Amino acid sequence: MPKVRKIEWGSLSGTRPRKAGSNARLGEHGIGVRVPLARITLDDDTTGFGSCRAPVEAAQALIGQPLEALFDPRWGTAAGTMGFDFPLWDLMAKRANLPVYALAAQMSGKSVTTPFEVPCYDTSLYIDDLHLADDAAAAALIVEEAREGWARGHRAFKLKIGRGARHMPLEAGTQRDIAVIRAVRAAVGDEIPLLLDANNGYNLNLTKRVLAETADCGIYWMEEAFHEDRVLYDDLKTWLNRERLPVLIADGEGQASPALLEWAEAGLINVVQYDIFSYSFTPWLALGQKLDRWGVRSAPHHYGGHYGNYAAPHLAGAIGGFTYVEWDEATTPGLDASGYAVYEGKVCVPSAPGFGLGLEEAVFQGAVMNGGYVVE
Repeated sequence: MPKVRKIEWGSLSGTRPRKAGSNARLGEHGIGVRVPLARITLDDDTTGFGSCRAPVEAAQALIGQPLEALFDPRWGTAAGTMGFDFPLWDLMAKRANLPVYALAAQMSGKSVTTPFEVPCYDTSLYIDDLHLADDAAAAALIVEEAREGWARGHRAFKLKIGRGARHMPLEAGTQRDIAVIRAVRAAVGDEIPLLLDANNGYNLNLTKRVLAETADCGIYWMEEAFHEDRVLYDDLKTWLNRERLPVLIADGEGQASPALLEWAEAGLINVVQYDIFSYSFTPWLALGQKLDRWGVRSAPHHYGGHYGNYAAPHLAGAIGGFTYVEWDEATTPGLDASGYAVYEGKVCVPSAPGFGLGLEEAVFQGAVMNGGYVVE
């Protein structure tokens, strides 16, 4: 069995097509993205690379380790080396001459068809309108952003709401949230899924009010309406059923309640969104199959990392209830994602081995030399 000979780590810098504004809690998210990557090379010269935030000490501990100690072919990366989860999946899939989605499916006793396509949504519609005094002008701005996403192939959109939580007076912000939702619905048509994300900026009563006043807009899910609370979610679920609103409750991003999965199993949360980077790929595979058994959907969060655009859809090979890829449009010099495309609301995933991504060697080596590390 080959052993780890070298690990290189560096962080690439990318840009979005436009600045991302605020959410209910935070100010402007900006135009830049950071993509930290590690490449593992074995002593037989096979390689794999992927998202990695592990320090040099963790990399040093892997040097000389046999591959069989790092990755179990029955379920994935070993617990002690989870910091290198994505590079190891890329490496193992390349050694098997399979895309990661096919390897994950094979390990889970499932099959996949090609071309492999996974639904996605445009996550770029932030609160970009705070400089505008007029609700109609604000709504028109977000509509124009949705049209940009449509031109890039998106057919589902997530709207950031919660303007009254911090950035605007409560009533004015709530009215603008509603105006934006209604304007985007009118612009994209009745059949396009609209997702709402309040980043915990609402309370229970505000959530009910906004969903009631947009009841004819066919909202697909309500994400992070307020910080997870079983009593409040039970109340919201009861209200949605009584009002006959088929809105899914989505949560789990960030510092989620330890009881989140218990509430999902109980039917209070319909969509689990643990971050794909902090939770990682191997644990997500196991979690997604558990959620499948419970009838709960999977839709991992990854905003801000760019690489998640390309890692998340591979989970759908093994998770039946995988619902959406969160698509954070960006371009990162050095990361070749030319095998991927968004078309008619789906990510078209390449059938190339591994994650189907490439590295531009000169750019990556520049990142390694400028603040990265090499151990061998």
